[in-house]
Amino acid sequence: MNDSNHGGSSGPQQGSRYVPPHMRTRSDNPRSNGRGGGSSSNWTASSDHAQRSDSWQSSRSDYGRSGGWNDRGYSNRPNFYERGSYGGKYSRGDQEYMPRRDESQGYWKNGVHHIAPRNPRIEHDLFGAPEDNDRQHTGINFEKYDDIPVEASGTDVPEPVTQFTSPPLDQHLLGNVDLARYTTPTPVQKYSIPIVEAGRDLMACAQTGSGKTAGFLFPLLSKLFSDGPIANLPPQDMNKPSYLRNRKAYPSVIILSPTRELTCQIYDEARKFAYRSWVRPCVVYGGADIGQQLRQIERGCDLLVATPGRLVDLIERARISLSQIKYLVLDEADRMLDMGFEPQIRRIVEKEDMPGVQDRVTLMFSATFPRDIQFLARDFLKDYIFLSVGRVGSTSENITQKIEYVEDEDKRSVLLDILHSSELGGLTLIFVETKRMADVLCDFLLSQNFPATAIHGDRTQRERERALDSFRNARTPIMVATAVAARGLDIANVGHVISYDLPTDIDDYVHRIGRTGRAGNTGAATAFFNRGNKGIAGDLIDILKEANQEVPSWLESIVRENRMYSGGKGGRGRGRGGFGSRDFRKYPQQGGGGGSGGDNWYRGNNSGGYPAPDMYNSYGGGYGRGSNPVAVQYQNKTSWF
Repeated sequence: MNDSNHGGSSGPQQGSRYVPPHMRTRSDNPRSNGRGGGSSSNWTASSDHAQRSDSWQSSRSDYGRSGGWNDRGYSNRPNFYERGSYGGKYSRGDQEYMPRRDESQGYWKNGVHHIAPRNPRIEHDLFGAPEDNDRQHTGINFEKYDDIPVEASGTDVPEPVTQFTSPPLDQHLLGNVDLARYTTPTPVQKYSIPIVEAGRDLMACAQTGSGKTAGFLFPLLSKLFSDGPIANLPPQDMNKPSYLRNRKAYPSVIILSPTRELTCQIYDEARKFAYRSWVRPCVVYGGADIGQQLRQIERGCDLLVATPGRLVDLIERARISLSQIKYLVLDEADRMLDMGFEPQIRRIVEKEDMPGVQDRVTLMFSATFPRDIQFLARDFLKDYIFLSVGRVGSTSENITQKIEYVEDEDKRSVLLDILHSSELGGLTLIFVETKRMADVLCDFLLSQNFPATAIHGDRTQRERERALDSFRNARTPIMVATAVAARGLDIANVGHVISYDLPTDIDDYVHRIGRTGRAGNTGAATAFFNRGNKGIAGDLIDILKEANQEVPSWLESIVRENRMYSGGKGGRGRGRGGFGSRDFRKYPQQGGGGGSGGDNWYRGNNSGGYPAPDMYNSYGGGYGRGSNPVAVQYQNKTSWF
């Protein structure tokens, strides 16, 4: 036997002594000499071990990075399992606001905004390629937006802009606007940009898909880019251990929205237009790991997009301070105030450390602002401008609407006929009223070999995100949804919206069909109507007439039949002149009236009804005849409630 194969000693060969793995690298280990010791086996770390070690290091190399764009780029929505951060720190002496390592994030130093270099890979992730269908830009009918009427009421309304220019917008923001291929401001943007730049409060109504998100993001980010970060943050006691120091985030902007999906969508837009700047957007919402969200905001948060419930949670944990808020935005404000978020919003706005209404700018955006919601919202605004774009509360002429009379038992067969015969391109979104029906109808479509998915409130956040991603990318071009997806979501290339179940509120119908025909593109909307929906028949006719759509003769017959038995048209009504939202300050005594009665008899049109009681004039008032016992009692003056 050749001893050279067993070590380098000249003495008699002895059996090797066993050395536990954890001791094999110690200097007193006779088998260890450098990496191989004197043993001829020359043991060293295997290449597989080295690769795994490198991979482990690489997978965590971005944990401490600053800036929103780590070396992994972007996903379609925020992913808190990839810890790209928005790090950086404030230095109050010389106004420094610099990231630590990530070169794709800009910074603020000595009163100067330093823009990061361009990154082609990040730009592709954020803005897409010109032919990318997942990024919706302007459509073939976009030029018709110039013909949409705009009504702005309030004192000293600024003149609208006609182009994206500097001023009033920051030059760096204009560069990102160009990357997003926005060429011409929409009507809501033409007015909102100078209004926000002038520091005015705003309540804005504009049809769905008309650019409301950019309408508030553009001027807010422009102001942040030019004004720089907050200079008067509470000082840190550097003598304390890090875990005892103040770990609060102090954002300058809070954007509240009612749903997780809309919150993520606004955040994605904020990342896009904050690209290469010092501004660090963050997002928090329920259903996701709060620990990951906390780590994100700890690294810096200048613009926070949040759902009200999760924001309250973080405030209670003393991780978010509202003391430095300059701008408060309520997106889909009418829905938040109407669906149970009012106590949380009042707590956030009135009972925490947020500056008072006189010391901040407050913006409210939605497609509809009923009169009673306007009355409620005025508590959060000061000397505000009411912006009404187009037939506010109505639908777009870009959407071809069709109302079909279908009994409940025939809905499935009619739906299959539509899907089989449809020649429309793009995605199909089907709305139902209940979560159970969403699952049942989705399973039925799958059994009929239609690729479908479903989204509703009982699905987990991960399931909802997967369903939306699959729908957006056309892997499942049919999606069945409840109202969770009806508000605010901007899904490109939705060609057809089907209201399998009509809602009881006409405003919900407006928001539903607004998922198509967005940004000047054309689309189609089909609704299944039967006698169970007669409460919104009159409002539905108003919607069709406003958008120059065909009104079925049978629908008009149902409305005439309703009027024979009640004073009003049924439902909530559309307000004066068919406008769903007009500035109630200009029409304080305008009656509404619930037509065929119901719990909301004081909210509506008052067509053929009686005058509203004085105490409800601010809410629209009014009621119909006969079918509402409370209204009848008031009419006869025998009792009140």
